[in-house]
Amino acid sequence: MLNYEALRERPFFLKEEQIQWVRDTLAAMTTEEKLGQVFCAEIRAGDEAAFRKITQEYKLGAVMCLPASLEEMHGLIGRLQKESAVPMLIAGNLEEGADAIRGGTNIANNLEIGATGNSAFARQMGAITAAEATAVGMNWAFAPVIDIGMNWRNPVIATRVFGSDPAFVAEAGAAFTQGLQAGGMAAAIKHFPGDGVDERDQHFSPTVNSLSCEEWDSTYGEAYRRSIEAGALTVMVGHIMQPAWSMRLNPSLRKADVLPGSTSPELLQGLLRKRLGFNGMISTDSTTMTGFDQLLPRSRAIPAAIAAGCDMILFTKDMDEDIAALRSGLEQGVVTAGRLNEAVMRVLAVKAALGLADCQRQFQLPLEEARSRFGKAEYRAVERSCADLSVTLVKAQEGLLPLSPERRKRVYLVTYAEGRGFGSSAEAVAVAMKGKLEQRGFQVTCHCDAGEDAPIRGGHRAMAEQYDLILYATNLNSISNKAVCRLDWSNSMGKDAPDFLEEIPTIFISFGNPYHLVDVPRVKTYINAYKFKESVIDAVLDKLLGKSPFLGKTPVDPYCGFWDTAL
Repeated sequence: MLNYEALRERPFFLKEEQIQWVRDTLAAMTTEEKLGQVFCAEIRAGDEAAFRKITQEYKLGAVMCLPASLEEMHGLIGRLQKESAVPMLIAGNLEEGADAIRGGTNIANNLEIGATGNSAFARQMGAITAAEATAVGMNWAFAPVIDIGMNWRNPVIATRVFGSDPAFVAEAGAAFTQGLQAGGMAAAIKHFPGDGVDERDQHFSPTVNSLSCEEWDSTYGEAYRRSIEAGALTVMVGHIMQPAWSMRLNPSLRKADVLPGSTSPELLQGLLRKRLGFNGMISTDSTTMTGFDQLLPRSRAIPAAIAAGCDMILFTKDMDEDIAALRSGLEQGVVTAGRLNEAVMRVLAVKAALGLADCQRQFQLPLEEARSRFGKAEYRAVERSCADLSVTLVKAQEGLLPLSPERRKRVYLVTYAEGRGFGSSAEAVAVAMKGKLEQRGFQVTCHCDAGEDAPIRGGHRAMAEQYDLILYATNLNSISNKAVCRLDWSNSMGKDAPDFLEEIPTIFISFGNPYHLVDVPRVKTYINAYKFKESVIDAVLDKLLGKSPFLGKTPVDPYCGFWDTAL
């Protein structure tokens, strides 16, 4: 028996007519349509084969739109909603703003906000994200990340967290959630039961949150409580184990039988539903990750996720095969009809809470009006303000700053980059930095102009005669599917590594990973800037030249626990 009365409560707060829509819509569905409602697929503008499968063959409940132009996104979402009998949840991976839509504002990454120490930026980022994304018809954001930066070696969440302070993470996560949902988008707080303790990547294998129950409660548990109380409509569950809570909730469980959150009834029903009181929709994280498949055969893992308590399966490896696996699980009783109905009820309840049940609802703004919502001056002002307040001077050589072209005109620029997007290569970082420095009167020689194998290890006297300053600028992003996020100098013997620290003043700027001091411990002037983009570059250079003060606070331990990095 479905508990429709629970839909009157947080986070849905549905009215009688909305509950009736959920009832009627669910009652009218065939079993096949119910199966489709609990899947979310990725779709790219122009992929007609995927479009037909999603809207006609399987009638899926949700999609995540891959990055596209505003015009492409507007057209795709308009068609999706027009050709779906039941309105769809339209998601985007919007952790830093609505920049999955080209022209959308990238406000900041979470760690940049953490460095300001001001959770109001998280609320503003949620509000701006919603304003831009809902204009084209998106209604579900895979954000905010409320993981905690407990392990500097973790390769995937370094700049995606609000920091290592659990209290600030909880505060900022709730603020982002409130800003987003006040603007008409559903939040997906992630990645339950919490990334950042392990140093592995769930894209490669299931990972472990190894905290005790008490430690988890006061850190990750508090972050989830705050965002749940703030009204988060959905929770995204990772392929992350939490053995302490799994075994406390099920004392008969052996270590070998502990499952990740996405398939664990202990964590989903016992911890998330009962202890934390979450009444909204639970989604898996992407089931295309290896972490989802390694402990159960995929044909069992898909129905196991729904049976354990997930309401939606995020992404498929093979849509036909995965839906067939869930169908088989239903036929074999692994998933009961009641559990499937409950999952569909919650999916529909999110849609009703977003106003999608209203037949008069306009799913998106007209294209020209949607364009006017993007890149507003006030949004860019928030971006610049966040950049200005976040840049962090971790340590400084006495008497070096502020810089000026009169004192140190000749700059040798060494760049290092790896990742996606703007500044994803050493050459791209060099071009951007060289241009900005030359505008400010410096004479810049780029290390990468001489070729990848050019040694920085020239004669020390000759280098000191040629250059007044060596400047390192790195952009090593936290990205999935990369097991280690460390500086890996390209030449043998580290020929592009800092080698003149005692002869030539050297400044190291990290525009990505905040933990690079572990690999350049004796650099005397080190700056964390968190994101490589124009607003941040300008903020860094203004501070180097003394035009504005360094105001950022370290949101994580940049010294990585080593004594020599702080010297």
